[in-house]
Amino acid sequence: MPKIAMLKLESFLLFRGWRWCDSAAASMLFLASAAVVLWQNAHLAILWDGSYTLDTSIRIAMGQMPYRDFPLVHSPLTFIIQAAIIRLWGRVYLHHVLYAAVVGGLSTVLAWRITLHSLRGRLRTAWLVSLCLGAPLIVLGNYSILPFPSYDCDTVFSILLAVLILQRVEENSSDLSSKRGGRLLRPCLAGAALTLPLFFKQNIGLPFLVAAFALVFLLLLARIAHYNRTSHSSPATLGAILAGAAASLLGASLLLHFTAGIGNAVYWTIQFAAERRLPGLDLMFSVYTEPMLLWQLPAVVVALVLLHSRLAHSRWARMTALGLLAAPFLWTLAGIFISSDADDRASNLLALWPLLLVLSGTLTLVQLWRTPGLRSILPAIVLAAIQGTLLSQQLWGSTYAIWPLLVFLIAEMIAFLASMEERAAVRPRLPSIVPALALTISVALLICGGLYTASEERLSYVQLPEGPIYQSAFPALRGMAIAGPYLPEFEELLRFAAKKIPSSDGLILIPGEDPFYFATGRIPQFPVLLFDRSTDPYSPAQLVEEARRRPIRWLIVKRNLQIKEDVTPQRAVTIEALQQIFLPYCKLAGYDVYRRP
Repeated sequence: MPKIAMLKLESFLLFRGWRWCDSAAASMLFLASAAVVLWQNAHLAILWDGSYTLDTSIRIAMGQMPYRDFPLVHSPLTFIIQAAIIRLWGRVYLHHVLYAAVVGGLSTVLAWRITLHSLRGRLRTAWLVSLCLGAPLIVLGNYSILPFPSYDCDTVFSILLAVLILQRVEENSSDLSSKRGGRLLRPCLAGAALTLPLFFKQNIGLPFLVAAFALVFLLLLARIAHYNRTSHSSPATLGAILAGAAASLLGASLLLHFTAGIGNAVYWTIQFAAERRLPGLDLMFSVYTEPMLLWQLPAVVVALVLLHSRLAHSRWARMTALGLLAAPFLWTLAGIFISSDADDRASNLLALWPLLLVLSGTLTLVQLWRTPGLRSILPAIVLAAIQGTLLSQQLWGSTYAIWPLLVFLIAEMIAFLASMEERAAVRPRLPSIVPALALTISVALLICGGLYTASEERLSYVQLPEGPIYQSAFPALRGMAIAGPYLPEFEELLRFAAKKIPSSDGLILIPGEDPFYFATGRIPQFPVLLFDRSTDPYSPAQLVEEARRRPIRWLIVKRNLQIKEDVTPQRAVTIEALQQIFLPYCKLAGYDVYRRP
């Protein structure tokens, strides 16, 4: 029985119709994606992001409760997973690197299978085209650009998992031979999966869940009003999806209520986070003001008109349409030779996003009008997740982890073009333009995306000096490597703390760029560990008052920051206020140390 159950699960999730070539492709994509993440970590460590994840996670591993014992402006699952890794295998930086590599590799495989499912049945060369579209994710995967555990990266993995399960629900709903209970269990699991992204990152997961719930509910109403027994998306299936989502959301809410407090969680992740980070409407939709849309959109519209018209039977018209559709990607590829500046190249690559989002949104509406169903709503809910992601840091800063979602949208657009060709009843002697377009897109994304990742342009907010790579000798930091003086100076601080600062003494580290508590295993005794406008709720006066009433004996101010801009709120005023209760003790290579009398 367990073996039979496992086979059913594999068929449901991923492995239906699995062949040796699928194993070869999956292995290649997984290993190559994981290798990119490991290569990145072999020379690159972002202290700011790493310290936030690791020091928050170790608080949880030590028993402190987020939202109740300390403020946390993000959903908890990423930190809970990293805390579990710490509890199971100890404080070793390399363990978290390996986690990122494994999940990054799995995400690429999931994205490829989702793409294959989107194209299968609509395109004869679906397998090869899906592999072409999946290949760029080796260098543009959710963990390739920021190669360390991050809430955005984990959220994308959970979204891919939810989309894959929904695709399988649509496929398995046609299997009338299975028992009714089994057919309803699967959509219940799909509904539960829809809630997962919310608990990794709220600004991505909430739009994803709301869009999915609303669209499935509308589909349910439509099916009840016009029910067709041959439809895959039966009312029972749709109702089970909604029930699974509602039950899992209720269960998670109750768990939060009896642990951290649901009110605390809502305040920090919704109200406080929105006050500090939610942009205005002009910034929310600034992505669609990209100047290149002025020529890209007309070119695509003309191509679609040609393919939809009677001219689709003409070879020259089809070649013209192919050239117009490929033009934005060829322009991005040509940008490599036009400019040697990494910033310009990155801008050309990112300029594809608004075009593809507008085009995908339009084609999704057409599909929803023509054939409403689970398959048709998937691009819509992914678009909602992408738009929610862009709320954080807009186009330049927010897209680092969501390239797999864009590849899924591209696959859906490719499938739409294939269906257009089929409806046009193109003569057999005229080859399809879809494989050539997919190959052009793949080459452009693979080459330009590889340069984008290797240039570290997205990580330009930190100092990445050239020179020899320093690898940490501290056991807890094994696997951390970076050029520059940052690790040697941090290790000097760690040695000083081991000799001079009793483990019972509390500390404030400004701005908190280093994973101090992860490296030392000390218990954090101050609510805020990273002093940033989005995470620090205190004014300078409140910070001093909070330090007075807690056993905080030491103040450590970092002078030589890896991050280019010190984002400590009112840094000069804050340090001056803290000097009222802390006196200078000593100077280290990169830090000023103060002690409370």
